[in-house]
Amino acid sequence: MTSIWKRVSLGIFAAALAFGPAVAQDAKAPVLSLELNALQPTERGCRFTFVVANQLENDITRAAFELVLFDKNGLVERLTVVDFMDLPQGKTKVRQFDFSGTKCEDVGRVLVNNATECTGEGVDAATCIRQLETKSQSDVTFGS
Repeated sequence: MTSIWKRVSLGIFAAALAFGPAVAQDAKAPVLSLELNALQPTERGCRFTFVVANQLENDITRAAFELVLFDKNGLVERLTVVDFMDLPQGKTKVRQFDFSGTKCEDVGRVLVNNATECTGEGVDAATCIRQLETKSQSDVTFGS
């Protein structure tokens, strides 16, 4: 009976070794998550609401992104920089930006063109764009 349990134990151990690397490869790399959450008309234009979560390994002392707003025909309507300020590691923040003269209903797509600033101790300047993960809760296409 002991020999059967040894074989079973060895089989389980071998299976764990075989699947261990696959599980490790499936582990998600740390990201900076940026979500276009909502567009809201204002008296002067359109208010964009973003939800940003720093799931990286370090605090970001300042993050700013160059955004390109396209109209529904695919033409560039505006090129602008938005400053998300500090983004502590493990924290989620909501930021709003008002774009005067922009009608929310005319926005078809928002492109994250580049990270114009990405600073923090142990943070590479390219981290904010390289590890950026985008999504949209609105009807507007959003991404890099």
